[in-house]
Amino acid sequence: MKPDYHVVTLFPEMFAALTDFGVSGRAVKQKLCSVKFWNPRDFTQDNYHSVDDRPFGGGPGMVMLVEPLDLALTAAKTTLLRQGVVSPRMIYLSPQGRRLDQALVLELVSEQALVLLAGRYEGIDERLFARHSIEEVSLGDYVLSGGELPAMVLLDAVIRQIPGALGHAESANEDSFADGLLDCPHYTRPEAYLGLKSPPVLRGGNHAEVTRWRLREALKRTSLRRPDLLEQRKMSPLEIELLGEISREADLE
Repeated sequence: MKPDYHVVTLFPEMFAALTDFGVSGRAVKQKLCSVKFWNPRDFTQDNYHSVDDRPFGGGPGMVMLVEPLDLALTAAKTTLLRQGVVSPRMIYLSPQGRRLDQALVLELVSEQALVLLAGRYEGIDERLFARHSIEEVSLGDYVLSGGELPAMVLLDAVIRQIPGALGHAESANEDSFADGLLDCPHYTRPEAYLGLKSPPVLRGGNHAEVTRWRLREALKRTSLRRPDLLEQRKMSPLEIELLGEISREADLE
């Protein structure tokens, strides 16, 4: 069964950037996965299709109503149940949640289905968590205007991991964080540009040397930009050797 992704959002049209373009758009067109949308406004009971109201206790902003969201999530779950998915993983995009990283992405790509909730305004009525088993996922320690952009980021990261989504099967394995390191620098034609030359090792044809250079540069970049990733890494003998070279090189500068 291909992965089935459902998104509850007030602005499904925003997701055209995901479903119509790039790697994710190609994956959808090739039916490697499907993305469906549920607009809470379609589940409202009043003439104004209200989806928010003032918070109890006062304060600024508005809170999304529990009923339209509850009905939209239930509709998504019911659709998946008919397809044999009993308990889809449900995610609310929120700055209060678990940080999205490559480990979580790899968890999610193994799921048969995901139901994402993109909130708006000051947030959602807390009673929604009592009605559904929802986990919270965050892009980082900052606040956006809504959950649509985080939902698109999450889906893009997951969809590119689906077999066949990328032009080269090994591309996903060479991304930053795929093996716990930042990516190495990349170069293409011309060999020299305005006096800036590409590394000769990449043009020498020795695949073993290229592999060693790329690992060394990935370690160097990670040590400079994200040393925390190295602190939690179990180093191979080659990585220890290369880090020693990098350290000695830095001492000479």
